[in-house]
Amino acid sequence: MAEEIGLCIDRLDGQRVVARVPFQPRLVRPGGTLSGPTIMALADAAMYAVVLGRLGRVEMAVTANLNINFLARPGPVDLLAEASILRLSRRQAVCEVSLYSLGNEEDLVAHVTGTYALPQ
Repeated sequence: MAEEIGLCIDRLDGQRVVARVPFQPRLVRPGGTLSGPTIMALADAAMYAVVLGRLGRVEMAVTANLNINFLARPGPVDLLAEASILRLSRRQAVCEVSLYSLGNEEDLVAHVTGTYALPQ
């Protein structure tokens, strides 16, 4: 899915990730908004990246929960996701992601919380 939507990681460190999906008309659904699955895929990939950025390669880390609130229609520009880890334990990483349209960082497009299950 990451290749299909053109997902890029713009910044990655042990604390935060900024991921991006370049705007592509084929990702727009009827009504002129970016598709929900594209937004969710970006959020999930950003969470995965921040977990790997903190822990290194974790083969079997999987999404255990993803809760998304769609807040506004994204503009016809790149969609950005800023992800961070809220809590990290041996078994799970609880993450938060803020998604916004490039150039309009004050108005959130979506807010996501999610949990990655970590292998023992």
